[in-house]
Amino acid sequence: MLWLRILVARRWLIVGLLVGAVVMALPLDMPSPEAQRTLAMLATAIVFLITEPIPLPATALFIAVGQVILALGEPNEVARSFMSDSVFFVMGSLMISVAIVKQKLDVRIAFGLMRLAGPSVGRLAVGITAISALLASVIGEHTVAAIMLPVALGILKTVEEDEPHIPNLSILLLLCIVYGCAIAGLGTPSGGARNAIVIDYWRQLFDIRIDYATWVAYAYPMVILQIPFVPLVLWWTYRPEVRNLKRSLVRLRREVRGRGQLSRRDFHVIGLFLVVLLGWVTLSGTLGLGMVAIAGAGLYLATGLVRWDDLNSGVNWGVVWLYAAAISLGVQVKQSGAAEWLATHLLGIMGPMPSIGVLLVIALLMVLFTNIMSSGAAVAVLGSITLQMAEISGTSLIAAGFVTALASAFAFFTSFGSPAAMIVYSSGRLQPSDFARAGAKLVVASVIMLMFLAWAYWPWLGLPR
Repeated sequence: MLWLRILVARRWLIVGLLVGAVVMALPLDMPSPEAQRTLAMLATAIVFLITEPIPLPATALFIAVGQVILALGEPNEVARSFMSDSVFFVMGSLMISVAIVKQKLDVRIAFGLMRLAGPSVGRLAVGITAISALLASVIGEHTVAAIMLPVALGILKTVEEDEPHIPNLSILLLLCIVYGCAIAGLGTPSGGARNAIVIDYWRQLFDIRIDYATWVAYAYPMVILQIPFVPLVLWWTYRPEVRNLKRSLVRLRREVRGRGQLSRRDFHVIGLFLVVLLGWVTLSGTLGLGMVAIAGAGLYLATGLVRWDDLNSGVNWGVVWLYAAAISLGVQVKQSGAAEWLATHLLGIMGPMPSIGVLLVIALLMVLFTNIMSSGAAVAVLGSITLQMAEISGTSLIAAGFVTALASAFAFFTSFGSPAAMIVYSSGRLQPSDFARAGAKLVVASVIMLMFLAWAYWPWLGLPR
């Protein structure tokens, strides 16, 4: 029957709405009716973000309209909450990414990487991880994945001319891109939207201001620790069939020579990005990350290095809406008292524990959610709750914020846990089980490394243990 088919097709939409209605009807001892309505909205949004019964941009619109319908804010107030420096940062970064990808430097990067690493597959895996990590530290991981995927595929295609059956080598090189992007995205504020979201929560909810350089000082050692570790785990898990790529290097050299030298336009695009990066490092404390990113995008347009039509078609505006909605809801969760209520009950279940125990619980909570929804959405939805847990338990708010953002990068289990994973998975050369085999080892090691930094390194920088 038609109505039954519609019901089955929209079952998660119905389940999400029912979950919200149940939460709203339960006799919860919450600080106010507004807090309970906010919790109901949060529960429904989580179901929608995990199961995607409607497109994610539609979920963003649902959050906006739902806040007004449930009397969580006046229309103008809700609209203002959708625009913050973090949202401008995401928007500007996506626009800059389009200008960079348009230059199609993939073959040159592949040749330069292979010439630097030599014919050794092991050194190439380290090189791909390191290049992906360094690039993803300053531009979004989805952009780096879009640049590096054709690099790896080009290398694999040249190898397949001599060795047609190389599944392990394919998995090894492609996952080096995925995990290289993931570990580096946590190293700088410009490495991912989740970092800007935490910075925004610190500022809006607790008046804590963290600049670009401070974030790098706390987070980048995690990147440095993991760059050699990721290819080692992947090599251990997927032993490649071929270990010398000398013939492939010769073929790539011929192709690069056929393309000629870098053009003046290429240098202009790279130079302008370096100016934006300098602005993030030196001006983020006064102008904000978002204003610098928007200014950079404007300069690309003003100099003719990218057209508005390119941005209009190349930028995923739905992602911008989704982050805006998630941040708006996260702030509402804190301001209504729902975050404090949830944090108090979670801490009550866990019982008394030291600060490092609270940080471990936050890390595990983020690992769980970042592997079933996007990392940015996980931080936006849970960030205000984890920070509230820290405040109630007496744990450093700065440490809790860093753990929230950094652990959200550990989306190693699934093919949909991060933008880089989804982009590389779309190549058709990976299976979901490929992520799980190596991802389990990487998650355990990454959480241990993160706790070590929180216990030993961050106190050395001045944070209480």
